[in-house]
Amino acid sequence: MGSGQDVPTFFKGMEHISKILGPASKASIPDIIAMVIIGIVASIYLSRGIFWDKPDPYSYTLFERPQQQEGAGNAKAMSDAQKRDERNIAKKMTEAGKTLVIFWGSQSGTAERLATQLAKECQLRFGVGTICADLSDYDPESISDLSSNHIAIFILSTYGEGDPSDNATGLWDWMQSTTATPTSSSDTGPRLANLRYGAFGLGNSNYKNYNRVIDVTVDFLDNSGAKSFITVGKADDAERSTEEDFLSWKDSLFSAFRTDFQYIEKAVEFQPTIAVIEDESLEPIDLHHGEPTHPADNNKKGAAACSRIQTLGIKNARELFISTDRHCVHMELDLSEFPEMNYKTGDHLALWPSSPNNEVELLIRSLGLQNKLDTPLLLRSLDPSNIKIELPSPTTIRALFTRYLEIGAPVSRSTIEGLAQFAPNPEAKAFILKLGQDKLEYSTYLTHTHVTLGRLLILAGNATSSWSKLPLEFVIESLPRMQPRYYSISSSSVLNPRRVAITALVAADPLPKNPHAAINGVASNYLLALMKAQVLSHSPAVTNTGIIAPEYDLAGPSDSLLQGQKLYAHIRRSKFRLPTQSTCPIIMIAAGTGIAPFRAFIAERAKLHNVGKPVGQMLLFFGCRRSEEDFIYQNELLQTQKGLDNGKESLFKIMTAFSREQNGQKVYVQQRVKEYGAEVVRLMEEEGANLYICGRATMAREVSGTLGEFLIQTRGWNDSQAQNWTQDFRKRGKWREDVWG
Repeated sequence: MGSGQDVPTFFKGMEHISKILGPASKASIPDIIAMVIIGIVASIYLSRGIFWDKPDPYSYTLFERPQQQEGAGNAKAMSDAQKRDERNIAKKMTEAGKTLVIFWGSQSGTAERLATQLAKECQLRFGVGTICADLSDYDPESISDLSSNHIAIFILSTYGEGDPSDNATGLWDWMQSTTATPTSSSDTGPRLANLRYGAFGLGNSNYKNYNRVIDVTVDFLDNSGAKSFITVGKADDAERSTEEDFLSWKDSLFSAFRTDFQYIEKAVEFQPTIAVIEDESLEPIDLHHGEPTHPADNNKKGAAACSRIQTLGIKNARELFISTDRHCVHMELDLSEFPEMNYKTGDHLALWPSSPNNEVELLIRSLGLQNKLDTPLLLRSLDPSNIKIELPSPTTIRALFTRYLEIGAPVSRSTIEGLAQFAPNPEAKAFILKLGQDKLEYSTYLTHTHVTLGRLLILAGNATSSWSKLPLEFVIESLPRMQPRYYSISSSSVLNPRRVAITALVAADPLPKNPHAAINGVASNYLLALMKAQVLSHSPAVTNTGIIAPEYDLAGPSDSLLQGQKLYAHIRRSKFRLPTQSTCPIIMIAAGTGIAPFRAFIAERAKLHNVGKPVGQMLLFFGCRRSEEDFIYQNELLQTQKGLDNGKESLFKIMTAFSREQNGQKVYVQQRVKEYGAEVVRLMEEEGANLYICGRATMAREVSGTLGEFLIQTRGWNDSQAQNWTQDFRKRGKWREDVWG
């Protein structure tokens, strides 16, 4: 009550309350006032120490000696300084007495594996003290502190459209925000004048910005005064030559070590960096039986883009192709058990597969480990400060080969050569050395045979000799860790917030010189096996589905968790998003399963239209082999198109391209884009349309080139002007791609 004029109003309010209480209440207005006052006083008293009269959190310092207060501050300062020291690579190098540091930036694990192997080989072959450094473990600024006695090697991968790996974003941001100091008479000199370095990049030439990360890094180092002692190496995954490209570059590196640095080389035999210890005292409950885990760096920058790994129930799995020899799986997964797991339209689902049973059995048999499948194993790093073990421990051989290691991956030539020292007989050793030391022999062999470790050991041993001398440590260190496979989500989070759909082409690539053999995609064939199990479980009368799929461990860890009804997966955030404004036109370009996110885009826009919301024009360019065979979601798309017809023209147009129709005419999606080039350009320039491309990187590159050709032909532009037009839309977020190699 702030003024005397408010008093009558207050009492009128009290009278109103008294009337509400009714005749049964004996309370008078003064009684009510007294009750209100008592309540206010009580509330003020009870809030003491919360809203008023708070205790001084630093009052204890009044009773401390000044030395104690100073000690506490010093302790915090020392703690901060210690953290800075731990993240200073130069300081760590000096304290550990190391000469060489190999920095790695890896998204899928390949760069990390190559860096770890190189660090080990440099140490053993040349006696060079080496640190293998995860870039996210160190402050990039500390690279400037490396002395002239130190050598740095950068092994960096490029993924997506020229992006750095998650663990290399700190280095990337530092380089982007730092301007190299030019050399002049007034300067003290470049910041990295003491640094000697080598560099190797991993990329895919199908992408427009092939190996951009290593190029940007090398330019930064050179402009900052660093000196390269070896030509920059680059791997091209598009040619499946990553391992060979790295071996060639490594030969040059070792040559520089011998000549420029005068390092003395010696022959080396395998020396493990990890120890595998059998421990029968461990109980099954203590073991990791195959449940996937994110790598240790998942808590670092970039981790927020991923959800936790969960077991998702399979609710709907069906075949999309009308074909007997090719498969495309549509699968829907239930999120209802995990309310914290959410997705947005355009996100990716990461599937964690297992290895096919035949590869597991081959490897186990070749190593003679049939009786030790479930023996508890402890994995320990022999150099914890330098080598991190990303594999879960304790575990078992069954879990390692089934779910933790990529045993179906091709074996590199360097790994094959390393096997020779463990050969069970002279014949096997001769076979292995010939394959491992002769590049031509190795490449020729790959055209006839898919060389997995298990297959190689069986072939070399003539299927009779056991490789019992081959240490399990060698196997674990040579094979890459199992990685998740990412699929564009083909459902809308608006229409199906608790059910996520994926669309997967089942990969079975025939070998060039052996059409009867094929390299089966691990994850896509895993999905095919799950779909087959779903059909059999839902239709008990069906005994033969007609689906020929490799066999997998569908029961899951401990034979109970998955049972062919669930799979391990997590959600990864994406920037492949619909425009915020529903009236913004969208142009969608896809081939094959690249249509997956557009199925969700179209369904979401159609729903908005059905409830009376305005939506912009939609163009879909879609390419596949044959209209009657692999035009996936055809009926669904045509039905949606009818629903979006406003009488004058449809808000949704479909332009198809079939490369193997019966009439023999081959039409590709980029040709259709050029045919409709005028409308595409008009929508983008005049109506602010967003353009999206999803599919293989080669297709995306050809679409970009074809649209550039259209602009050159119709406007008289040169190549540079056409590229600038495209880049401008990319920078403004109006041109987006979700592509793969």
